[in-house]
This record gives sequence, C-alpha cells and structure tokens, in this order.
Amino acid sequence: QLQKTMSEIIYNHPKRKSVRRKLRKTSTTEETVIWKRLRNNSIGFKFRRQYGVSGYIVDFYCPERRLGVEIDGAQHLANKEYDNLRTKTLNDLDITVLRFWNSEVKDDLEKVIEKIKSALL
Repeated sequence: QLQKTMSEIIYNHPKRKSVRRKLRKTSTTEETVIWKRLRNNSIGFKFRRQYGVSGYIVDFYCPERRLGVEIDGAQHLANKEYDNLRTKTLNDLDITVLRFWNSEVKDDLEKVIEKIKSALL
C-alpha cells in the first residue's frame, strides 16, 4: 500500500462540492449546536464545516491542528467498519479524529467542547 504524501492529499475535491453543500444545509441539530461553538475562531482556532479530506468529508476540521471532529447519530451503529476504516485513513494522514455521539452533545455539551479544546493544545 502506498502512503500519500501531503502534496497528494486532495482537500475539498471539486466533484464533491455539492455533497458538502448538501451536508451543510441538512445539518443535524447536534452539528448545528457544535458549529455555533466552533465557528469564528470562538475557541481560539479556525474550524471548517463539512470539509473534504482525501475522499472523505469530516463534520468539522481544524487545519492548523489537523483535528477532525465527527458528530455521530444512530446510523453510525450500522457503519462501524466504515467509520473505523475512515478514521484509520485520516489518522494515517496525520489527522486526529474525535468522535462524539449525538447524545453526548445533547447531554453534556460543555464536556464535548472541553475535549475538543484539550485536543487542540
């Protein structure tokens, strides 16, 4: 298996632009809540929403710290194998991925934000 160099990684591939746009327009309540807390450098780092990295779309991405944040709903219970492969691929590209369940965002938003902040340091 060939390892992609940093210059070969495709960010926000033009062919997936409509998919990224649709995901932004149909965000879950939990994604909207997290985005309100991450946008406009409000925790000291710039995040992008529904950001494309090498064929995948990450819910939230901080390019400066190479940190991806995923907010998972019940559909991810059936997609564990895909999610694990996706996370491994992103990790191989030196991107750390934090995953949170919708219930975590609903039940303890501040704890989720603190975990994100900790990962940025």
